[in-house]
Amino acid sequence: MPSAGSAPAPVPALSARAWGVSGRSCRARVPWCRASPRCRRSTWLRHASLLRLAIHGTRPRSLIRPDRPDTPWALLLVLCGTIFLEGIDVAMLAVAIPSIRADLDLSTGTAAWVMSAYILGYAGFTLLGGRAADLLGRRRMFLIWLTVFMLFSGLGGFATEGWMMIVARFVTGVSAAFMTPAAMSIITTSYEEGPQRNRALLVFAGTAAGGFSLGMVIGGLLTQLGWRWVFFAPVLLAGALLVAALRLLPRTGATAERPEKTADGFDLPGAAAAGAMLLLAAGVVRLEHGVSGWPLTAGAFAAGLLLVYVFVAVERRSPAPLVRLAIFRRASMVRADLGALLFVGSFFGFQFMATLYLQELRGWSSLETSFALMLMGLDAVLAPTLTPLLVNRFGNMRVVLGGFVAAIAAYGLFLPVSDDWSFGMMTPTLLLTSVAFALAYGPLAIAATDGVAPREQGLASGLLYTATQFGSAIGISAVTAVYGLASATGADGALGAFRAALVVPVVMVVLGLVITATGLGRGQPRASQSPDALDSTRRPTAPASAAAGEVATSGD
Repeated sequence: MPSAGSAPAPVPALSARAWGVSGRSCRARVPWCRASPRCRRSTWLRHASLLRLAIHGTRPRSLIRPDRPDTPWALLLVLCGTIFLEGIDVAMLAVAIPSIRADLDLSTGTAAWVMSAYILGYAGFTLLGGRAADLLGRRRMFLIWLTVFMLFSGLGGFATEGWMMIVARFVTGVSAAFMTPAAMSIITTSYEEGPQRNRALLVFAGTAAGGFSLGMVIGGLLTQLGWRWVFFAPVLLAGALLVAALRLLPRTGATAERPEKTADGFDLPGAAAAGAMLLLAAGVVRLEHGVSGWPLTAGAFAAGLLLVYVFVAVERRSPAPLVRLAIFRRASMVRADLGALLFVGSFFGFQFMATLYLQELRGWSSLETSFALMLMGLDAVLAPTLTPLLVNRFGNMRVVLGGFVAAIAAYGLFLPVSDDWSFGMMTPTLLLTSVAFALAYGPLAIAATDGVAPREQGLASGLLYTATQFGSAIGISAVTAVYGLASATGADGALGAFRAALVVPVVMVVLGLVITATGLGRGQPRASQSPDALDSTRRPTAPASAAAGEVATSGD
């Protein structure tokens, strides 16, 4: 120990390479940094913190973890661009389906399969895609499947037959199933758990909803030029994102090429058994046919459930399972995934029926309908601005419950709709729907990934997206089945059938409220305290983040 007033002991001269700044300089004048005078602010702040730690034995709250690379907000912009691309792609196609059907002379069933093929590919492979990001590399999976998404979106624009369109949409859905969990897991592993990650996830969620809402308007405009532009426009956006991602996605750290190497390799039997998701998704999609064709629907469900049993048996015995079944012991994650399934299902079911009401019952054009439903896209503004403040103030789960309550109010206000309602009478429902999505969707994503170990963030993201895709399929299929059944048996005509179908979103969101409410008052353990959150690959000497515990992330 140096005596009072004496100079501090000299700091060992470590090479700049040891701190990842080879070829750069530290403006903090740290003795061991010996490069030229151009170093990023984050780097020299980190060095200043380490110097203070070495000399005084203290660590300021702004210390940046040496084992985590700098995460610029430009990276978040690229990742949000990906989910925006996915949302806008789906919405534009939904608006363009009538034009595609007329131009290619498609049957009603073939036109429905153009939409269903994407859902099958997405829902059937999301779980596998999320785990592949953990095992094969998040950066690698993101770049490869973004490229595939771009190519097959463009190929869809050149389709001249229905089967060509269906194949292109199926592969596009598969690529989204690998791309979006990789993007979300990059966010959850690149930002410290706490307020910073929460804001990033809320921006990500708001961008997804904004892409869907804006896509409906853009789809209506592009359809006026020609429906093929609905497929070519995403190619341009995907190309720009690919160029930016190649530059901004780091090759080390959270997005490493091979972040996890297992001696037993990839679980191929488990990956094959994951095809159960595809059959279950097919069964869900066929629910819209009601009692007609029930043998095929029942067969798809039976085969899917059988494969689920095989999948669980394989994973229990595998030395390197595709899905570590113990992850389902995290009650908060399971509640969040089930809540997301029901909430997203209710949203898409309501959106589908609202579109049907405006176009078929009221005779509005697709463009007029798109502009009317844009009010539901206000959550793109609310999610990154208002929701973080509410989460920090009231806790994550209370905000989620507020979103469910707002959704119940929104759908309930629309139940007595008549064929002479003005747009002003519909406005409260549309505004409340946007508020509900802003309050529920992003915080559900936080709850689904909070406290999960970095090596399983891709799996957690895959589970969440599997739930949301199944939810959207269930919501649309359920309202379609109820609408068809009520139209065939009811005496009130189309309006009565529409009101009957609107009960489905209300029931789904009430069930979601009950499930998520069971977690109220059960605080989520911090990542540092949770056994699942312990990363065995992290060096024991790495300092903990001071920001991790600043704000409770999953609520009360």
